[in-house]
Amino acid sequence: MTEPKDRPRGPVLIELGGTVPPSPADAPPVPEPATGRPEGRAMQIAARLAARPPSRLSRFFWRMALALLGFVVSVAAWNFVSGLMATNVVVGWVGLGILALFLLAALLLGLRELAAWSRLARLDRVHAAVLEATAAGDLKVARKVVGRLEALYKGRPEMEWSRARLDERKGDVFDADALFMLAETELMAPLDAAARLEVEAAARLVATVTAIVPLALADVVAALVANLRMIRRLAEIYGGRAGTFGSLRLARTVMTHLVATGAVAVGDDLVGSVAGGGILSKVSRRFGEGIVNGALTARVGVAAMEVCRPMPFVALPRPKVTNLVGRALTGVFSRDKGVE
Repeated sequence: MTEPKDRPRGPVLIELGGTVPPSPADAPPVPEPATGRPEGRAMQIAARLAARPPSRLSRFFWRMALALLGFVVSVAAWNFVSGLMATNVVVGWVGLGILALFLLAALLLGLRELAAWSRLARLDRVHAAVLEATAAGDLKVARKVVGRLEALYKGRPEMEWSRARLDERKGDVFDADALFMLAETELMAPLDAAARLEVEAAARLVATVTAIVPLALADVVAALVANLRMIRRLAEIYGGRAGTFGSLRLARTVMTHLVATGAVAVGDDLVGSVAGGGILSKVSRRFGEGIVNGALTARVGVAAMEVCRPMPFVALPRPKVTNLVGRALTGVFSRDKGVE
């Protein structure tokens, strides 16, 4: 006997023999990292890459590679122009003219790099002269060094007012230390303000990329590029407009100092004051990494300011990492509060 077709069919219940299916709540928690706090891995890797000196074998290899490449290119260019001359004299002279213009451009680029290198060396000499004059305490020597400082910023329109104020007031100072403090207050204050803006911009970029971009090694590349650009801009602000090779040398100097002193390591003071310690890492691991990478970038910026600055921080306060990061990240991760 069959059931009628219009009879509704209910759900079918299948007994499982008293076994209870597993629940998502019973799944084991995701293991936390061993440290339990952000580490700023991207900045640490970028700093070590920039600070790593090439070995003698590597330097020899790259020098020979560049020499071989230059030789091959030179022979190929000569054969190319000679072939054009043999085929068509007019076309050959055109090719020779283009080659001459290329060599002229390469020569001008080389001269620009030498000029940039000399500007960095000039900054180093002025910095050493300030330290020596401060230790000697001689007013006559101090006036000469201050004159070198003024000449360093001659021709920069944004520094005319500061130079005028220094020139107006330095005649009333009869102590070497007071003269250097006056020069630092008048000349370095506007430059320090511009340098802080560059450091904050770099810290903001590194923190944002680390927190938002999920691609592998993207945070390392962003940290390396942002820090190299920041160091180059700081050198330009303080009067040592660096070229490509000068910027690399300056970046290696800064990073080597930071790695040697352990300043790229994340200490408890940095995590507690900037990243909120373990609480922040539990809320968002990438958010915490972004904040710490930004803080380490600010720490690199402060070190670069000390290297590029022609005077040490005496009359003016040394920038603090927490203040720089607070201003840089206000409005990026939080809209409620910032660090003054």
